[in-house]
Amino acid sequence: MEHKTASADEDMDTGTEGPPPGLDARVGRIVRHTLADQVYGDLKEILLAGRAAPGERFTLRGLASAIGTSAMPVREAVSRLVAENALEVLPNRAVRVPLMPRARFKELRLIRCSLEGLATETAVREASEAEIVEVERFERLFAAERDKPEPDGAAAMRHNKDLHFALYRAAHLPTLFQMIEGLWLQIGPVLNLDFRASPERVRQGEAHIRHAAIAAALRGRDPETARAALIDDIWSAGDFILSREVLPD
Repeated sequence: MEHKTASADEDMDTGTEGPPPGLDARVGRIVRHTLADQVYGDLKEILLAGRAAPGERFTLRGLASAIGTSAMPVREAVSRLVAENALEVLPNRAVRVPLMPRARFKELRLIRCSLEGLATETAVREASEAEIVEVERFERLFAAERDKPEPDGAAAMRHNKDLHFALYRAAHLPTLFQMIEGLWLQIGPVLNLDFRASPERVRQGEAHIRHAAIAAALRGRDPETARAALIDDIWSAGDFILSREVLPD
């Protein structure tokens, strides 16, 4: 809309009549990029929330058909995610969620503890009341899902992701948040191997205890306790995934 208004104003100033040359082409580009951004955002959320597993494949044509759009915005969105190491293109042009070797998983876990620990400590000091309430809300949602007779692993993963990101957002450090988001684009699918292992894993795991400790420390403005609980959460989930022997060497 802003592009069209600016063009119209320019026409009035210069006394020209009708739309500027090539307006249809420019509008087409705007629409295409808007769709690409939307597809990128949707795919990004799927990866962050662990709704896709390592090794899962799809085609550009199949994804475009499922979304109901042309291949161009899908190709642009996928290219961005490939550049962020969140997806990879195979020789047959299929797109795959990358496999995660054990060594890389351990490396990312160490980096996560450092960056997410820093974000947690900072959030405890900087979070507004509304941001604290938001973290507490996601903590309750996760606990409520865990307490169900048959917990939904996908829902548990979504609440887990929302809790963590609400916490990191409250640090008000956009560069750090962007770095953490980049890590989660790579690690999110691997978390699929934790919460979605079985309903019993959600029920018997101790993530809810650590989430409650993080929320309480945030409320109590205790950065050291919050950081320790956050690192324990990351480390214990990693230990479970590694124990399943599902990551390639």
